[in-house]
Amino acid sequence: MNPSVQIGVTLPTFTDDARAALRAAATAEAGGLDGVFVFDHLWPMGNPGHPALWSFGVLAAVAASTARVCIGPLVARVGLLAETDLLAAFDALTAIAGRSRVIAGLGMGDHLSAQENLAYGVEYPSAAQRKAELERVAAAVVARGLVTWVGGLSTTAASVSRAVGAGRNLWGVGEEEISEASRTVPVGWAGQVLVGRDDAELGELRDIFGDRPGLVVGTVEEVAARIARLRDAGASWWVAAPLDYLARPERAVETICLVRQAVP
Repeated sequence: MNPSVQIGVTLPTFTDDARAALRAAATAEAGGLDGVFVFDHLWPMGNPGHPALWSFGVLAAVAASTARVCIGPLVARVGLLAETDLLAAFDALTAIAGRSRVIAGLGMGDHLSAQENLAYGVEYPSAAQRKAELERVAAAVVARGLVTWVGGLSTTAASVSRAVGAGRNLWGVGEEEISEASRTVPVGWAGQVLVGRDDAELGELRDIFGDRPGLVVGTVEEVAARIARLRDAGASWWVAAPLDYLARPERAVETICLVRQAVP
């Protein structure tokens, strides 16, 4: 595989049982993936009241139980914790995993995540306030020597990444958007995927999970070819969020390992 693109996977955290995430992380490390990441939500998007494990709690457990893979939130939203507490969480994670393994994914949230804050009595500031906080926190983690990603497709996210010298994480985009963004900063891709080891398994998965906007669907070889195109467009990371990772965490991650091996 061309080493210029690193492959990662999100862990299943929309559950009340952390064991699935730990098994998935162990599978990812054993299978040669480069990183494991977790969402930073108080419930699964669109499902208020359903369980979700705390991002930094899971990451700390993964850091202590693995030795090699990079780890980080995808992405930690400013304002969900106080700035000092968010920075302390990154400091604690770095103390466990080491600076070279931590990727500080950061974002400012949007209207889809606002209800999570409000439901738990956490203030949801204006866009201008959230941008200023994002820039302060991002600058602080960059100063700590951590690889830093600013998540989001907005011009605001782009301007913050340039201002502090951070990379960007773009959700569900194509080669054109990757190519444009990578002209100024390092860029990674992330998005939902549904990967079958052959056409038969892919058909079964599509019957179970259906389709949705931006979903990357294909066999191992087809998705590997997609990654190669994104790499050639300038992507330095590709992070999969498999739709089947909660139902069968180890097999879903093993399939992404196979994708990694198949990238030309």
